[in-house]
Amino acid sequence: MAAQTILILIIAVSLVGLLSPRFQAWALLRPYQVVREPRSRITLITSGFIHADLGHLLFNLITFYSFGFPLERVIGSTRFVILYLFGLLVSNMGTTLKHREDPNYASLGASGAILAVLFASILYFPRQRLFILPLPVPIPAAWFALGYLALTYYWSKRSRGRINHDAHLGGALAGLLFVAVTAPQAYANFIDALSGQGR
Repeated sequence: MAAQTILILIIAVSLVGLLSPRFQAWALLRPYQVVREPRSRITLITSGFIHADLGHLLFNLITFYSFGFPLERVIGSTRFVILYLFGLLVSNMGTTLKHREDPNYASLGASGAILAVLFASILYFPRQRLFILPLPVPIPAAWFALGYLALTYYWSKRSRGRINHDAHLGGALAGLLFVAVTAPQAYANFIDALSGQGR
């Protein structure tokens, strides 16, 4: 399965990065360098397979495992790989465009690609319910998607903390666009779920 291979690759490369600061520094996405040094463009990919710490890695792995494996069974391995890479590139290119004049900015993590998987999964399974800590009640996936997009857009405009909200937003939009092109009929089920129909 493609999802299993990607999961193993994320774990392996992330652990190398955590054990080797030199490797992590090489793999980081630095938008200032990407637009000025062609050899740095590989970091649009490499940065999506390293993580800042074990907590960051674990959170992304749980999300990917929870949504990626079921989604691959529906859309197939080839389409899943395309989705993952599309989400990774769209999210990192958006980050690069925004921070291209900042020589001190750097980014890492698989969040953009994983958000693409998550939002594609929500469109395919809009009636699933998501538990978001610390809330004690499940949230309908369709409503979670709308709320998440609104909050991420808000946070991206304020750049709070070290979280790359631009990559999250870019990845989520990439997932939505991917499904719009490859399976537009999924949107009908999503709209039904929002309206409470088709139960």
